[in-house]
Amino acid sequence: MPQPSAPRRAPGRPSRISLEQVVATARRIVTEEGVDRLTMRRLAGEIGSTPMALYHHVRNKEELLVLLLDDYATQTLRRPELPADPRERIVVSAAAIHGALAGCPWIVEVLTADDLMSTAALWFVEQIVDGLTECGLTPERAVHGYRAIWYYTAGEMLVRAAAIRRRADGDRATYREQVFSELDADELPRLAQVSDRWAALTAENTYLDGLRALVDGLLATR
Repeated sequence: MPQPSAPRRAPGRPSRISLEQVVATARRIVTEEGVDRLTMRRLAGEIGSTPMALYHHVRNKEELLVLLLDDYATQTLRRPELPADPRERIVVSAAAIHGALAGCPWIVEVLTADDLMSTAALWFVEQIVDGLTECGLTPERAVHGYRAIWYYTAGEMLVRAAAIRRRADGDRATYREQVFSELDADELPRLAQVSDRWAALTAENTYLDGLRALVDGLLATR
């Protein structure tokens, strides 16, 4: 349930603020309204302070976003019990990241739009890179493999979140559904064959299947 905005203070000397206040208020803004709505000026106004006072805690918006990432990761990322098989360690670690972030699209938006990373999430990155290395990839190729896994994971979450938002806007058919209902079976026979089930099929959660296929492909090139 959205929390009420903090009351604005009367004009005068701003009261002292804590880093906890800064992070909590910033988290509420991005959760309710999105990352684009978070500015240092907006944040200061919500807290009842001044932008200059915020700079005693954070240097800029980028550092503030890193604090939000660490705060979210610390609360939600739980280190799973890892299997002995390195291939399965890769899958379990990536799936843990996916499970923690899937419920918070703004986190994925931040991670994909900026060169930011939470230090609290580095343990999971370590397990993926280590698993790829143990399976025979060089450290350099293991890093490239992690990047491919992250791109797949982040992209899947962004597309799924966007689809959920569109469906929440109303029950009317999407443009894609309209296109698939009018396919020319002579020109596009395979698509026409599944056109009436396309929406349902693409809505299925196949993340783990795709992840395992991606890992298999990465390791097949070693």
